[in-house]
Amino acid sequence: MILYEYPLNERVRTMLRLEDLFARLDHFCREEHPLSHQVALGTLFDLLEVSARADLKSDLLQELDRQRQTLLGYRSNPQVSTEALERVLGQIETAWTGLNAATGRTGQHIRDNEWLMSIRSRTIIAGGACEFDLPSYFAWQNRSSTERRSDIAGWAAPFQPLEQSVAIILTLLRESGQHSRQAAENGSHQQPLGGKTYQMVQVRVAPESRAIPEVSANKYLLWVRFTRQGGDLRPRAFEDNVEFELSLCNL
Repeated sequence: MILYEYPLNERVRTMLRLEDLFARLDHFCREEHPLSHQVALGTLFDLLEVSARADLKSDLLQELDRQRQTLLGYRSNPQVSTEALERVLGQIETAWTGLNAATGRTGQHIRDNEWLMSIRSRTIIAGGACEFDLPSYFAWQNRSSTERRSDIAGWAAPFQPLEQSVAIILTLLRESGQHSRQAAENGSHQQPLGGKTYQMVQVRVAPESRAIPEVSANKYLLWVRFTRQGGDLRPRAFEDNVEFELSLCNL
């Protein structure tokens, strides 16, 4: 099944973007070719932009603390695994402590690095990172892959508390999902939500169906519309019935 996730508020949208960027950074940092490490640096600059929201840190700290208080209430529940509960509480505590200890603006160490900022100013220009534009960057690209990976890991390290916090909150959000099997008649499915607000919608479809979901929702109604790609890959309305799995997630 192909999983599509749709955030229903700006906070979750930002966390999903951060999660995607952290996964991309990790992937390309592990590679050896200089071009892969160029993508890793570009991803690091994207992280700098996405994490610049002034209220992001406080939002994450509040959410971690809220989840910790909620989970503490399950300690006396005999149906809850004590080992699993304490493990999750430990992860939340570690993430909260690390994020709370981070001082200053997120990514300020990148902004303070004149060499990195000179590269950033050139990479936003199409083809602006050629060797004749940035000879010092070209020299760095010709260092060993071990050295480059070490440098990138060092620049990414201060983002680790942010990465851990986002990972924990998104994991708890996904595990909160209310799952159901649905069928969209003529490629469209509407479902009343009864005034309840959700934070994320998950739609799983079989890859052989070639159906692509698009989601819109408010606290009263969820609407899932399916499209399919033609030969030019442009989306067109899906006119057949589509079976899919739906999850409504809310912490």
